[in-house]
Amino acid sequence: MGMAFYDDYLAGIDNLEHRQKFAQVLKWVEAHYPNLEGRIAWKQPMFTDHGTFIIGFSVAKAHFSFAGEAKIITVFEKEIQQAGLSYGKKLVRVGFDQEVPYELLAKVIEFNLNDKKDCQTFWRK
Repeated sequence: MGMAFYDDYLAGIDNLEHRQKFAQVLKWVEAHYPNLEGRIAWKQPMFTDHGTFIIGFSVAKAHFSFAGEAKIITVFEKEIQQAGLSYGKKLVRVGFDQEVPYELLAKVIEFNLNDKKDCQTFWRK
């Protein structure tokens, strides 16, 4: 897959520090989960396993977000709050001035890999 796949997306992030920090997040996912398939869909980088959505990312002016479907908010809400992260019904926001919560990202990815191992659809039903 390689980071070249995301070059066009990353080039669209004007703030160099934000671009570099977000690139590190994508590299981290690739390094720790090499079996995931990366792609750009809905104009955002995301990772899938056997055709089912595992985690997706988006970038805004002051933060990047990650989403693993609404279920992850329910499962990890306390940890998200403890990390001091903002969140909505389906996504978690990480300010560019905050540390990247790699441990939480790993838990979300591992949860979705396990929970969706037999899922035959892109999204949960």
